[in-house]
Amino acid sequence: MVMHPFHPLFGQRVEVLYVRREATGRMYVCDCGDGWNMKLDEAATDRGPLPAERPLTFEVLVEVAVVVAALAREDR
Repeated sequence: MVMHPFHPLFGQRVEVLYVRREATGRMYVCDCGDGWNMKLDEAATDRGPLPAERPLTFEVLVEVAVVVAALAREDR
């Protein structure tokens, strides 16, 4: 199933014809009907990792920086 929210086939099931390994990761070549195939990155499918609980924002990055700084202080 296509899970990427901005993909034109979002929410639709497509048949996986075969899987390819590429430098960027696993890619699925799918039959999208009407005689055309599409290559989908694993992350755009239900076979990829679950989406993050919240988007990566400036505020989230600030929280990460605070944790990293605290860990760096502990190492001293």
